[in-house]
Amino acid sequence: MGFMSPDSAFMRGLSNTVDAIWINLLMIITSIPLITIGAALTAGHDAARRVAIAEGHVTANYFKAFRANFLKATGLWIIFGATGAGLVYSWVVLQITPLLIPKIGLTLVWIIGFEWVWALQARFENSFGGVLANAFIFGVSRIGATLVLVTIDAIFLGLLVASWVYMPQGLFLLIVLGYGSVLMLHVPILERVFAACVALSGTSDASAPSDTSSTTSPQRQ
Repeated sequence: MGFMSPDSAFMRGLSNTVDAIWINLLMIITSIPLITIGAALTAGHDAARRVAIAEGHVTANYFKAFRANFLKATGLWIIFGATGAGLVYSWVVLQITPLLIPKIGLTLVWIIGFEWVWALQARFENSFGGVLANAFIFGVSRIGATLVLVTIDAIFLGLLVASWVYMPQGLFLLIVLGYGSVLMLHVPILERVFAACVALSGTSDASAPSDTSSTTSPQRQ
């Protein structure tokens, strides 16, 4: 079978790249009102996961997840958006030495929660507080996976900054690939963690991971 075969690694990679770009564009469009960023992040995680398992159509999956998660994801975004803005303000404006350690600590806590909360909201049915608590439980108990997720995001942000400063002509390509491509890299790591926790808890694949702090049921299909 040649590399142009639909089943070849090259064609699968190309198809996944196209899907990642489309997910990224959908996320950008649906994030324009700003308040909807949480729902967009959650829908992006769900759509990227379903691309990985070849389930359904990307656009249909995205908007189904966007609608289903809108209220809870928006509430989570209000928390993370407001605290994130506060942290940015503290780093830019509040240049006070005694605040350095608290700022570092709070920033690390924010990053840990942010890396997990949208995937958990997209993957499992849980209460608002349960999703929020589990984001930090997973972030700390699976610190190795968290560090990998953070590294992927940091590399992408670093490429954006480097392109902006040294090679602006490459910025368009990075924006097009965007966070949708980052999510495609996140999915195998997240799913490996979730699968291990599900296996440990002795439940079905769609059930809650064993780390969860409250009752959880399968996410909407």
